[in-house]
Amino acid sequence: MRPVELGRYFGQKIDDGRIHVWIRTASKLPDDPALHMCALAYASDFSLLDAAMARYGRTLFDRRMMPASLDHAMWFHRPFPRRRMAALRPGFPKRPRPARGLTRGMIYKPDGTLVASVAQEGSLRQRRQ
Repeated sequence: MRPVELGRYFGQKIDDGRIHVWIRTASKLPDDPALHMCALAYASDFSLLDAAMARYGRTLFDRRMMPASLDHAMWFHRPFPRRRMAALRPGFPKRPRPARGLTRGMIYKPDGTLVASVAQEGSLRQRRQ
């Protein structure tokens, strides 16, 4: 298991923007694969912009910033395990234009099997004083 970089929540700058997150459902989901994919898609949206902002020493909780998701794409490679923990490893943040972030990530089962791939573009604007 990879460690989660807790310092990024306090504004620690992560030069390459690669962060690790562990996710799982709070309770057992019904035995419906479509619902499992929906839950994984919802959870995957949380940390992608976080990776782009960590590269600049900012957090999603920074009141000086106005982050917003512009688009989010996901590719499912294997079924997502019910209530099992999965690792979301956002990384490879790029800055295509000023005030924008583009992040790709991979989601793995605890045994290291790739479950899904994600990409997100976001607006990372600083508030006017």
